[in-house]
Amino acid sequence: MPDYLATLAEGVRTGNEKLVTQTVEEALNAGMAPGEILNQGLVAGIRALGQLFKDGQAYLPEILISVRAMRSGMEKLKPHLAAKDIQKKGTVVVGTVEGDMHDIGKNLVKMMLESNGYDVHDLGVDVSADSFAQATRDTNADIVATSALLTTTMTIIPDIVTAVEKAGLKKKVKVMIGGAPITRQFADEIGAEGYADDCASAVDEADRLMKLAA
Repeated sequence: MPDYLATLAEGVRTGNEKLVTQTVEEALNAGMAPGEILNQGLVAGIRALGQLFKDGQAYLPEILISVRAMRSGMEKLKPHLAAKDIQKKGTVVVGTVEGDMHDIGKNLVKMMLESNGYDVHDLGVDVSADSFAQATRDTNADIVATSALLTTTMTIIPDIVTAVEKAGLKKKVKVMIGGAPITRQFADEIGAEGYADDCASAVDEADRLMKLAA
């Protein structure tokens, strides 16, 4: 039997969309379990790429192409997946802070989190602290992930932490922050539990925060 899982992981890692969709179909026809195809093929490939990215051996354009390939595979697989196959790790509300219109980093974090089993609600850009808190309550989120690309807008982030506290959500919800001017030290100073300096690290950090909450 061909090694469909290795082919899928490699196809996702290299962003070969055609190979990924074709292999998903072949694996299904061969009677392979949809959950196995998803977790040990598609997700394994995106994780491998995330590690390469963290090691400086892969770059943002490659991540975008790989995520596209994975999504095509997912579309092919979706009708065959049962709820039990999709391991939902948690719910994340993501957005760029008020006054900041940058969205490339946020979009990459969203894609990587979704590809790794998170249910992500994207609030877009220029999002107020109260909107973050409201969306967190409405979606029953576990994590608030916020991005600021400017030193002038990073000063808004403490307001988000405060808004989440005022909404009475601080015990359940963890705040994760990132963006060019952001540091772990800044996160510690303002009471944000999580910090990630790139989209691959965001997945590891979200996993860490979910364990803290467990």
